Amino acid sequence: MENLALHIKTNVISSLVEDIKSGDLTAQLLPEDLIVNAQVITRQTGVLCGTQWFDACFQALDASCTIAWHAKDGDSIRPGQTLCEISGPVRILLTAERSALNLLQTLSGTATTTRRYVDAVDGLKVKIMDTRKTLPGLRDAQKYAVRVGGGHNQRAGLYDGILIKENHIAAAGSISAVMAAAFELAQPGISVQIEVENMMELDEALDAGAKLILLDNFDLEALRAAVEHTAGRAELEASGGITLRGLREIAETGVDRISIGALTKDIEALDLSMRIN
Repeated sequence: MENLALHIKTNVISSLVEDIKSGDLTAQLLPEDLIVNAQVITRQTGVLCGTQWFDACFQALDASCTIAWHAKDGDSIRPGQTLCEISGPVRILLTAERSALNLLQTLSGTATTTRRYVDAVDGLKVKIMDTRKTLPGLRDAQKYAVRVGGGHNQRAGLYDGILIKENHIAAAGSISAVMAAAFELAQPGISVQIEVENMMELDEALDAGAKLILLDNFDLEALRAAVEHTAGRAELEASGGITLRGLREIAETGVDRISIGALTKDIEALDLSMRIN
């Protein structure tokens, strides 16, 4: 993803400023020149993600800090496993700890959730897609975590793809009218997707030249009918409150993609801990 390094820097600075402001009062109780070693362990099974964000939190405060990782982004991790070892001034380690762990836990949680969905459709030719339902300020970070977990990214924002929904259609007057406007506006590399709610709208979208169609809240029977009717003329994406329960049945209808907001919005951070040796 473009400018990931810049995004990491932005996330880290924002997190550190939020936490430290005028200074870490508690860290000032400790000797300024004391160098210590620490370890980060996981208390849960999951998928590791966010090591670059973690490193940047410490190095933003003191470039002399060193972090030696025993696992990398995308690795499966198990309870009790040592993920990394850190060395540096004690004040720096304790000041950066919460910001570093917050980012690592959240992105690992995103990657872990994504991996569960990807594993649930193993062996089927379907893509698990994310949405724009991300945590504020962490859009690029969570989309990176989705990729680490084996999922695929939709458009990053409103600026790099067109998704025509019910309100756009209503305001434009018809599917054919809004599709014509979209094709005229879209530059090369900009995707055009339209959401439909029934078979009649699916036909209208196909007739208007749609090549990427989102099937909103279609049940299994309707999904199968849509796949058969479309017969490869467009990519079909199932969407609408989809969870792990019933996911494989949806995938087995033959849709090309399944978009899931829960990958990025319903995140349980992985339980990680840093301990000074």
